Amino acid sequence: MTATLDASGPAPADPTPPERPSAVTPKHLAAAGATRRARDSRLKIWVGSVCALVVILPVAFARVLPLQNPDATDLGSRRLPPLTDGHLFGTDQLGRDLLARILYGGQVSLLVGVLAVLVSGVIGLVLGSMAGYFGGWVDTVVSRLLEAQLSLPLLMMLLLVVALFGPSIPVITFVIAIAQWPEIARLTRSLVLVEREKPYIAASRVLGLGKTAILARHIVPNVIKQTSLVVLLLLAQAVLLESALSYLGAGPQRPFATWGRIISDGQDYITTSWWLVTLPGLVIVLLVIGVNLLGDGLRDRPAGSGLRALLGRVALSGKKA
Repeated sequence: MTATLDASGPAPADPTPPERPSAVTPKHLAAAGATRRARDSRLKIWVGSVCALVVILPVAFARVLPLQNPDATDLGSRRLPPLTDGHLFGTDQLGRDLLARILYGGQVSLLVGVLAVLVSGVIGLVLGSMAGYFGGWVDTVVSRLLEAQLSLPLLMMLLLVVALFGPSIPVITFVIAIAQWPEIARLTRSLVLVEREKPYIAASRVLGLGKTAILARHIVPNVIKQTSLVVLLLLAQAVLLESALSYLGAGPQRPFATWGRIISDGQDYITTSWWLVTLPGLVIVLLVIGVNLLGDGLRDRPAGSGLRALLGRVALSGKKA
């Protein structure tokens, strides 16, 4: 029995050392700065999405909702308060349903805002990437255009162009796009200046790719995510600019009902019929706050918090189980 034990030798030692308890507790992780930023980012995304969708969805489906004709007047039902005779938001000074006018008017305001940010995004992305990558005279020309654009009073320039070419929807869309492209171009230029100095760009040059191919196939896809967040934030500014122009009488003319014109038409009755100005203004405020919170949340979202990372963590936990 003793010989058998001696021949077998001592038992092999366990190669894995015992786990030591970590000094970092879940309470410490919850109080960490990265955790707070991630939590705040999620909160902003959720609140911003809810606020924006509360406005965007009814506006988008206004034509299929059981609404009254926004242009049908009823002088016997003028300036009815909200929740009266089937009018959720009341009626205006001509007896028209205010909710229907706000939703139908929002279609024009959102259409102008979305088209304006798309056009400004394309212009700013193209000019900013060209200025940042090619440099030289291209950078000089684009930079001088940026400085000239930013030196002009924004609202005065918009009013001047609208007065020269007329207050049509294409003109207003193009004017707002021209007013917003410098912000996108400046950000894109700075991002491209950083991106072009990275090693993979030098490797692409060694492989024989031309400047245009490197810019279009490698640099632009890497900077378009940050640029798209700025475009999202500019959507709120575009809606505000369109509402300001409509309020001043330089927006899309009748029969289009825009948020700015609804507020302008109701300002004479603000002391007796507060809902004519307050409710359209609250809709604009809710949309602007929602878009800004959503953009800020997406910008501050930490890396590795997207859908792909979530699926990866789920798969890893399934393997461990």
